[in-house]
Order: sequence, then C-alpha cells, then structure tokens
Amino acid sequence: MKKIIQILTLVLVIGSIAACNKSFDSLTADPNRATSVPANLILNNVLLDFNEGAFNSNQRWNQYYVCNYAYYGDQEYDWTGYSFNGYNMLKNIAQMESEASKSVAAPNPYTAIGKFLKAYYLYDLTMNLGDIPVAEALKGLTNVTPKYDTQKQVFQQILTYLEQANTEMGSLKTTNYVLASDFYYGNDLSKWQKAVNAFKLRVLIQLSNKEADTDLAIKTKFAETISNPTKYPVFASDADNLAFVYNSQYNKYSTNPDNFGFDATRYNMSSTYLGNLTTLKDPRTFFVAEPAAALVTAGKAPNSYDAFMGAGSGEDLAIMSANANLGKYSFINRKRYYQTYTAETTTQVGYQEMCFNMAEAAHRGWITGQSAETWYQNGIKASQAFYGVKEGANTVTFQKPNGTLAESVTYSVDYKYADYYAQSTVKYAGNNTDGLKQILLQKYLAMYQNSGAEGYYNWRRTGVPTFHTGPGTANSERVALRYQYPNSERAVNKINVEAAIASQFGGSDDINAKMWIIK
Repeated sequence: MKKIIQILTLVLVIGSIAACNKSFDSLTADPNRATSVPANLILNNVLLDFNEGAFNSNQRWNQYYVCNYAYYGDQEYDWTGYSFNGYNMLKNIAQMESEASKSVAAPNPYTAIGKFLKAYYLYDLTMNLGDIPVAEALKGLTNVTPKYDTQKQVFQQILTYLEQANTEMGSLKTTNYVLASDFYYGNDLSKWQKAVNAFKLRVLIQLSNKEADTDLAIKTKFAETISNPTKYPVFASDADNLAFVYNSQYNKYSTNPDNFGFDATRYNMSSTYLGNLTTLKDPRTFFVAEPAAALVTAGKAPNSYDAFMGAGSGEDLAIMSANANLGKYSFINRKRYYQTYTAETTTQVGYQEMCFNMAEAAHRGWITGQSAETWYQNGIKASQAFYGVKEGANTVTFQKPNGTLAESVTYSVDYKYADYYAQSTVKYAGNNTDGLKQILLQKYLAMYQNSGAEGYYNWRRTGVPTFHTGPGTANSERVALRYQYPNSERAVNKINVEAAIASQFGGSDDINAKMWIIK
C-alpha cells in the first residue's frame, strides 16, 4: 500500500510539473470562446458599420444643415486627429475573407465584396488625411510601425481593388455562389457589381486634377468603364442605389420620435444648401425644410420660396442660437425627418450622384457619345423624385408652429419641370465654365443627407458651391482642407507619420494644407 501511495504521489508531482510547463495562453484559454466566426456574420457587422448615416457631423461640414445649440455641436472646422477606426474595419474585412476562404477557395462572394469595402475605407482615410499606410499596414505585431504610402499610391491600390472586385463579381454571379447576411442587396452580387463601378466613377472624378497623370490614366479608365456595360455594369436608376434602409427596432433613422423633444429645434437648414434651393426656385425646398416662423408671421406665404431662410455656417453660434429662437431660420422638415423611425434611406453610393459624374465626364471630354446635358437632367429628375416632387400639384406638409409632432399643416405647391429647367440658372449653359458649375451645384443639391462627405470633397476639389465662413467656422474663418493625423499614431509610429507630414506639408500637420489630390 505504501508503495502504491508513493507511485500516485509521483504521478501527481509529474502532472503538476507538466502543468507548470504549459504556456500562459493555454492556461488562460476560454474553452467556450469561439476560435472562428462564419464569414457571413462578420459581413453583417461590417455592413452595419459601413452605413455613414444622416444628420451627422459630415453633413454639417457639407453645410447642409447647422446646429444652433452648443451642447449638440457646432460648425467649427478646427479639425484635430482623424480616427484610424477605418483600419479596424479593414482588419474585420480581412478576417471575413480569411474565414470564407476556409470553406470556399478565393475568389468567393466575400473576397469580392471585401475588395470593394477595402477600396471604400481606404478612400475615406486618404480623403481625410492624405498619405496613409497601405502596403505595410495590417501586419499585426509583425509590423506595428508601417511606412506610409503616398496618396497617389493609395489611389492606385483603390482602383486595383475595384478592378479586382468587378472581375470577381462578374465571374461569380453566373455560378451557384453562396452569400448570406447581405441586407443591402439581398445577397445579389450582380447588384454589388453595379455599386462597385458607380463608386469607381466617383473615385475617378475626384482625381480630375490629375487628368494628365499617365500612371493613373483617369480618362481611359472612365471611358473603358462606361463603354463596356457587359463587363462594367453601372446604375440604371435609384432602384440600384447602395442604400441603408432603417427599421423601427434596431437601426432607427438618426432623427426620430425618440429624440424629437430633445433636439428637433436645435437644427436649422444651412444657408449654403437652402439658399441655393430657394434661389433656383427648386421644389425640393418644401420637402426638406420648413418655412421660417418669423417670415410667415411677417406675411410671407408658407408655400412661397421667400418664406424660407437658412442659417450661415459661419455665423457666431450665440447669434445663430438667438436668431433661431426668434424663428428667423428654417428648421429641417420635422414632419419628414422626425415623424417615424425609418424616415428615408441613406444612400452610400447612388444613381443621382453617378448621373452628375457622367455629366461632368462628358463636359470635360473624357467620354464620347454621351450627352452632358442629358445626364445632367437625369440627375435633377432623379433627385427631385427621391424627395417626392411630382409634376403638377404637390401636397407639402410642415409641423404646425408650436404644435406637437402629431400636429401638422399642409399646403399645395404647383410644379412644372419644363418651367424649372427653362430658368437660365438651371438650363445647362453648355461646354463652358458656367455649365460645369451648374453640374457641380446640382450634384451638391442631390446629395443632401446622403453620400457621406462627398458634398465637402466636391467643394474642396472645385469650390462649388460657395461655402459660408465666419466666426462660426473658427479656423480663422476658413474651411479646413484635411484632418490631422491621430495622436495614437504619433505615439506608436512617430518616425513614419512625421516623415509623411514632412513629405506632404513641409513638416507641419496643417489642416489648411493642400494634399496631393487637390493640388
């Protein structure tokens, strides 16, 4: 018995020693934690975060609306470090591709969509910062100090990803592919392929200042894309839009009945946007905004353009707030944007924008056989239809002054497209500076609360429309041209981020300095 006890003791000691020799990771591993995640679940999460939403700070920088109450925000372009959260999304996309490839070899639907999403996030990062890490990025602990790629190299990679995405989707869409959790297009790659190419046209237009760069071959790529619809299908109507649809449970519209009592009077229309609408006598006025109470009290008819007034983004916030409380400015149309949890879809990449990109390309002579005026009119008509404008009598609804959300008043507004387009300020002026400005302005009007920061990007590239500046914009009464790099990047990758700043901006991380794309 004594010998048996000794043997058992020895076994326990040996076992104990063996346990002590195990790695820390093995000892702390959670046996109930998943070691892999289905690709479709990662896609679902990525697509949820992909939505840029409406009535956010980007829409203030686009000068579509203003915040008149300091607690909820301001219009200041004193931009500090831009978030590198896009890289977290890029990591998730890479993981999605990896998980998908475990069961179906690449290319597969997830790698195809993944390449588009990688292009989208790289575009966002570089458009806000300039040079960013790409080639050496996302290496994990093997490289925590990646070198920066030039903005030109970033755009070359973006265009490569988009070409690859189009090719993969084109080959896969005729097969029995398996895709799940895609709530944008219902798991239909043929629809995603159109979005890829519409986005490609956006990217190429944003590179218009680099038209002469033979490495980029912008004009050639644009022409190739629209001349071969079999290989490069694009949007044909608003039905093709890459758009986020809201629901009343989990993904509510940014403004909704839950926050009506808190902030419905804190947001006014911007004079940049609303002022252009009223100047053009554009019926979208009545669908997106409300008449200014003080102007109605003074005798202006609520269904007339002179009853609407936007607040200037450059106004001192205290003055803006006082004027808003006096009813001098138009609110956003609270009946349209607060009545329900679903309001309207938010378009990420849309047909209307594509129409104006086509019009601009035709105007610049990038493509032949396409009418700039036809595409210009197609964009106007599509945008007006999106907001509910119709030929003839239109019923427009505003919240009753000092009433509850349930109380509203209606008016009739007559509209004829032919009369609208006949205005010299609207009718395409032809292949000249005025004609280009008209295309750019209508594009800006069409992207209200849609397309992320494209309103701002297009202003930065072209100067259209004229943005309002003043004390309220801060930054010495200027609109900033970029964000600074995040402090976290300086902490872990100081040498490379400072090298990027030096090569681009002479060593100063200046928010007013021009990045490569707009030089």
